Amino acid sequence: YPHTKALAEQRVLQNHGRRGLATCALRPHLIWGPRDMHLIPRLIARARQGRLRKVGAGKNLIDMVYVENAAAAHLQAADHLAVHSAVGGRAYFISQGEPVNCWDWINSILQLAGMEPVQKGISFRTAYGVGGALECVYRMLGKTDEPPMTRFLAAQLATSHYFNIDRARRDFGYFPQISSQQGMQRLGAWLTACETSLK
Repeated sequence: YPHTKALAEQRVLQNHGRRGLATCALRPHLIWGPRDMHLIPRLIARARQGRLRKVGAGKNLIDMVYVENAAAAHLQAADHLAVHSAVGGRAYFISQGEPVNCWDWINSILQLAGMEPVQKGISFRTAYGVGGALECVYRMLGKTDEPPMTRFLAAQLATSHYFNIDRARRDFGYFPQISSQQGMQRLGAWLTACETSLK
């Protein structure tokens, strides 16, 4: 997935300026917030099943982006996009601009869902090996769903990944209007409202 995504971005940017076409690429990192039916429900489900483990030392930093900030960034970039503008033909990382500890963030979400924080851990090496083995087994069995652990997931949960958003600030005035704290409050209200459906 990351490879094909990068190839698609490359083609989009390569075509900037052709026949008057103006393009740019936004790279919103780990979009989260209310009505997320991918990341948040999966975290909660794994924790409820006792299958969520800290991978690695648990000190890795990540930077995400609240969903409304990601949407606003697209509108701001579109407003500034033109063939000869600073935005044209460039790629931009979009996030909250404030790296946090990955597991503190995950535990904050679990707390909003009325759950205990993740206590148990597994080494990155073990998680990566298990992920590779499960991928192989799933492939051999012809299963199309995702294994509970993959090499990609192990790396994501154990590695710091955050990016500089200064270019987006400079070129089209991006600023995360909804703070992480405000986002967590809104997420908490949503989790409370749909508590039954996430169980």
